[in-house]
Amino acid sequence: MLHYFPKYFTTKAIALYIIVLMVISVAFGGYGMSWIWILFGLVEVTTFFYFTNILTKRWAEYSERTFLRQLFIAALVIRVVWVVFSYFFYSSMTGLPFEFEAADSTFYHESGLLGAALIRNGTFNIVEFMSWVDLSDRGYPFYLSLIYYITGDSIIGTRLIKALIGAFTCVLVYRLAKRTFDNPAIAKIAGVLCMLMPNLIYYCGLHLKEIEMTFLIILFLERTDYVIRLQKYNLINILLPILTAGLLFFFRTVIGVTAIFSFFTALVFSSSRILGWGKRILLIVWSIATLSYFIGGKIMTEIETVWENRNTNQSDSMQHRSTIEGGNKFVKNLSGSVFAPMIFVIPFPTMVDTEGQENQKLIGGGNYVKNIMAFFVMFSLFIVIKTHKWRDFLLPGSFMIGYLIIIALSKFAASERFHLPVLPILLMFSAYGISQVDRKTKKYYSYYIVFIFIALIVWSWFKLAGRGFV
Repeated sequence: MLHYFPKYFTTKAIALYIIVLMVISVAFGGYGMSWIWILFGLVEVTTFFYFTNILTKRWAEYSERTFLRQLFIAALVIRVVWVVFSYFFYSSMTGLPFEFEAADSTFYHESGLLGAALIRNGTFNIVEFMSWVDLSDRGYPFYLSLIYYITGDSIIGTRLIKALIGAFTCVLVYRLAKRTFDNPAIAKIAGVLCMLMPNLIYYCGLHLKEIEMTFLIILFLERTDYVIRLQKYNLINILLPILTAGLLFFFRTVIGVTAIFSFFTALVFSSSRILGWGKRILLIVWSIATLSYFIGGKIMTEIETVWENRNTNQSDSMQHRSTIEGGNKFVKNLSGSVFAPMIFVIPFPTMVDTEGQENQKLIGGGNYVKNIMAFFVMFSLFIVIKTHKWRDFLLPGSFMIGYLIIIALSKFAASERFHLPVLPILLMFSAYGISQVDRKTKKYYSYYIVFIFIALIVWSWFKLAGRGFV
């Protein structure tokens, strides 16, 4: 079993990215990205793969205490550096410390300012605050209001807190992976992958809710896994994962639904070695009673709305995107049947010059990293099924697969932002996949590299041809 990320895989990944950039610049001359986006992509790809090889090997021999200290400090420093850099970078590029096309970020920012002002005036009403939006959009503005109240409306202060939350998420991923795979070496790989994953760093510099939401997801999974494996229970241990699951409904409805789904899937189907039937029945009854109390009418209404719109939201969105100015006429042909088989791999990076997609170009290197790591995720699932160990990994596995199925059938299937909440879980399973690759199976990685090369070229053509550029 491998206890680090071998150079065999990382050097091939870096080389492929550079080759694809060169091929695209020749094949689609005049539509290559400008140097600044190429530079961002190269930094994201090379630093991730170079340092995952170095650090997973160097930190493998550390004690757990030393490793977690190094992991947290390094993750925090990386995120703080990005927060400070991105603040001034965006200010220089857009005139404001927000990303390009920052409609959601500015909405949350203004909502936070309003909430903080109401708190200072003593007129804040938690029931009435943001009553004109869905419940799933009220959690983050309320949180941001509290942060602004504490920091004096500081944008960079808020993002530094995101950096802290992001660093602690890496620690939680290690803890969850260690118990899930019963192997600290795999957990260390997972922790390092999360620490260096460009997308998880990128969102620390934005005013979006993804960092906090991802933290709550991993906290829910880590605490739920802890409770399931406990021999004795107390009220706090059981209540924390239930409350965390409830909070997720105030960030994104389908996330809350997926949390409940994964919880009960694990309770019902987990191996008896992990959870005996007496404990299983007790937790099911107690959880149903608690959830029935916390999930009220408005949340149920939003769940019903999501379900009723499941068949039309994707097709309507794709049709709209194909007809708007600057849109891609080919996207109307995309559907869940196209996205579902590729759901572990997508989205593919934007590697050509398409107007209005600066954010996608900036994080393109991170999306490429996800494309590559998907190989190890799929390989890990193959091993889990082949060895009949799937019942041991049900909690994170059912959350990951359940959420990705929902996304594949939604209008956000190709949106990188909506894939982020399960990215740490994908990296967990990719760590397991890395540990299981041997001399006989590593050849499939070379085949996969060829597939990614073809996919990136085709995707670049698709983006240009759909806009009439080639």
